[in-house]
Amino acid sequence: MVHIWNDPTEVPEDFGPCVVTIGNFDGVHRGHQQVLAQLLRTAGQHGNRSVVVTFDPHPAQVHQPDSAPELIMGLQDKLDALAAAGLDAVLVMKYNLALAGMTPEEFVGTVLLDGLHAAHVVVGHDLRFGVGNSGDVGTMQALGKKLGFGVQVINEFGAEDFPVHDDGGTPRRCSSTWVREALAEGDVETAAVILGRPHRMRGEVVHGAARGRALGFPTANLDHSATGYVPADGIYAGWLVDESGTRWPAAISVGSNPTFDGVSRQVEAHVIDRPEEAVEDFNLYGQTVVVEFTARLRGMVAYRGPEALVDQMGLDVIQAHDLLLNK
Repeated sequence: MVHIWNDPTEVPEDFGPCVVTIGNFDGVHRGHQQVLAQLLRTAGQHGNRSVVVTFDPHPAQVHQPDSAPELIMGLQDKLDALAAAGLDAVLVMKYNLALAGMTPEEFVGTVLLDGLHAAHVVVGHDLRFGVGNSGDVGTMQALGKKLGFGVQVINEFGAEDFPVHDDGGTPRRCSSTWVREALAEGDVETAAVILGRPHRMRGEVVHGAARGRALGFPTANLDHSATGYVPADGIYAGWLVDESGTRWPAAISVGSNPTFDGVSRQVEAHVIDRPEEAVEDFNLYGQTVVVEFTARLRGMVAYRGPEALVDQMGLDVIQAHDLLLNK
């Protein structure tokens, strides 16, 4: 069981000593996973607990709300991904101006030492912390020597047994920025390689315009408050995971349907191979589901009327079926 805390005061007094790492961990991609693997190794070597300190909301949403990047994943999916790494605990610090105003010394003293009883800290080489990002790896190392905790610095790359290259064949550091770039182009395959798993969105299924149902392809429409980076407009093959944990193969549409005027941008998934005897009872409305993106089938196209669209949707479903189920 992974402990989840929202403030250092929630950490039990007898929890620790700990090995701690700090970061936003948006995407929990392969670079992050390398940091987490070292965290777990160090904790195992010293018989300590393993803890991640992360932040919600993302600091950029507080300091630069108009230009903050779209997050790759929501908090729940981040916590799930961190838990899957095998950690003992996650401390989710509420990021606000008070926290942002802490000096590096105050942050280390209040959060890492008083709260978590940190014996070791594992950080990436580009660590920044404290007011105005004034603290870096050198600052953490100096504080470690002064206050009595160890500091390990590792390169967040993941290239030793996992070479990742950009389109030019040049090795590139795994990063949240690269994941966002891939998703913005609809390249969910590259995003999955960097993430180490398919990209996903999570949201409540709500009623839409019911055009899909009228055309013979009913869809589960995600509410506009769904979390996770919305990939480029297009048709994708992927999976829908319902609240019971059942994974359904799906053809997923992202965007405003250009065949019909006045439709706002949305994410909707048509479940493939629903049990025919239960089609009428297959009701996902009100459920919070996960939609995973496996491959992009095509871009969004305006067709000359519903008939041509229905023909294309039939082909999309066949292609998605073959890709997902006939491997």
